[in-house]
Amino acid sequence: MSQLLLPRLTNRQWATALVIAFADFCSAVCISLQAPFYPAEAERKGATASQYGFVFGCYELTVFLTSPLFGKYLAKLIPKFMLNGGLVVTGVCSILFGVLDKVNDTTAFIGLSFAVRVIEALGSAAFLTAAFAIVAAEFPNSIATTFACLETFFGLGLIVGPTLGGFLFQVGGYMLPFSVLGVLLIAAALFTYAVLPSTDHCDPPPTGGILRILRIPSILLASFTVFSASTSIGFLSATLEPHLRQFDLMPVTMGLMFVIEGGIYAVTAPLWGYLCDRKVQPKIITLMGALFIVFGFLLIGPAPFIPMETSLNLAITGLVIMGFGVGAELVSGFISALQEATFHGFPNNLSTYGLVSGLWTSTFALGAFVGPSIAGILFDHVGFRYSTLFVITTNALLAVLVVFFLCCQRRLSPGILAVPEQYQTANYSTLVGEDYATGEERNNSKTNRDKMVSSLKDGIANPEWVTSEHSI
Repeated sequence: MSQLLLPRLTNRQWATALVIAFADFCSAVCISLQAPFYPAEAERKGATASQYGFVFGCYELTVFLTSPLFGKYLAKLIPKFMLNGGLVVTGVCSILFGVLDKVNDTTAFIGLSFAVRVIEALGSAAFLTAAFAIVAAEFPNSIATTFACLETFFGLGLIVGPTLGGFLFQVGGYMLPFSVLGVLLIAAALFTYAVLPSTDHCDPPPTGGILRILRIPSILLASFTVFSASTSIGFLSATLEPHLRQFDLMPVTMGLMFVIEGGIYAVTAPLWGYLCDRKVQPKIITLMGALFIVFGFLLIGPAPFIPMETSLNLAITGLVIMGFGVGAELVSGFISALQEATFHGFPNNLSTYGLVSGLWTSTFALGAFVGPSIAGILFDHVGFRYSTLFVITTNALLAVLVVFFLCCQRRLSPGILAVPEQYQTANYSTLVGEDYATGEERNNSKTNRDKMVSSLKDGIANPEWVTSEHSI
């Protein structure tokens, strides 16, 4: 299976994949570790749900705000340094978070929790941004597959985190889970420092940076794709347990309900990446993912306009379907943004990978922050079944936008079966055009332009230039 998905990797590529996979897993565990026991500990200190909820929320908000900055300055900071530094900061903060139970004053406990969590989020944002950029640079022929396989480890970390945290808390109290994780993260940093190859060359960041890349409509669509997926995940993290409480499930069974969606996502992400690398248009994968999530949420509730009663089997079926959709959206969103950035004039180098990685991490964090926040408000006012309309509407809107983009793309790039007359000549100004954001000619070499012209003349489906989404 690994040879099918990642064929003929070099020793350097294997080393890169293994160390980032391990670090990805540890980083994901860090995000979800404290969920089973931190709220109870905070309440014993006198904190309210809104106070310790803000401690959770500030993590994603910090990642959202800082990831684009890390992406912009990735070349100056050096990817390997940013990755290792992020892991060390996250590990140290995890250990510090584990000693906060010694603080008895409520205000001090919440304030220190907030401060440590914010710094921990800075480390996580740096690590994730650097990791995605390194993957794009080291695996140019299988970016989607490699990214998706690493997302599997990240998904497994999110699944294992609460279980591991609860077990270690039961064995050794509040400090043990954070101490174990902190040591693992620091060990991961040392491991990556020793094994991960250094980047040979770091190009300067492209002019305009994040503001320029956000002017490209198709990249905004890719960002909305990632946002929709993470919002869907966050929505269930806040509302699934109270929704299923009516079935009087055992704690272990309830925990397994949370594993379903994440497990399906982790298992299927490499498949979506494989399809993207086999030149299935990422927007097609996005459309499939949006429809999967819509149908999944129609069943989980079920939706109020479906004349069916809530049942456990229906909810499980919906979670399975949703898991397929989440994997499709997260993988296709990253690959689509990367393709669109290079097509619209951004150089095909590590600096651009950093910008796209920072944007992906940022929009994922925004959705992870918005999802639970909106879910809690809607659940309190209208209940679970009606509140699912928020996620259904969001992903239905995404599907409509994707169809619109595909129709425009088909009209502007009629395809490979017939070559329009205007493409019969090597008119570089027509074929390559001007950069959408700056009005300057796109930064493509003459070789690549000739390659594109030849493909259009011959009617050959050159995946990189003809079937990539180079329309709007």
